[in-house]
Amino acid sequence: MNIKSSIKIAELEDLPEILSLFVNTIENICKKEYSPEQIKAWTSSVNNIAVWKNRITDQYFIVAVYNDQIVGFASLKNNDYLDLLYVHKDYQRKGIADLLYSDIVNKAINAGASSLTADVSKSAEPFFTKKGFSIQKTQKNIIQNTEIINYKMVNFEI
Repeated sequence: MNIKSSIKIAELEDLPEILSLFVNTIENICKKEYSPEQIKAWTSSVNNIAVWKNRITDQYFIVAVYNDQIVGFASLKNNDYLDLLYVHKDYQRKGIADLLYSDIVNKAINAGASSLTADVSKSAEPFFTKKGFSIQKTQKNIIQNTEIINYKMVNFEI
């Protein structure tokens, strides 16, 4: 069942809720594909508040809101790189990722992009494949001495 959420531009005061959603989603949704050590390393990025503030101020950064709660977020960097796309653990498979993705695609197209790239987790790869992305390469990222696999994906037909 899809829920009716609205999209708005993220603001700096949304950051605590965004960071909480980021950590909780990874801890709960990605535990099948990633170990506790990998999840801890991945979620450690919330400690770099300056990077997150820059994302909100420098990228096209949107949040999905339902019942006054942020239930997802996404960001577009340089008009053709989907940097972030996360949906609250309790709101998975309710159309929120589709809504966020559609908004990002529209923004990219309006900015002149003809394709989108993204670095995608194992957990999110099926969603991106369904949206027309294909894996260009498997990437081994080292965060806090921990290897985390993800995929460089591209969609040439946005």
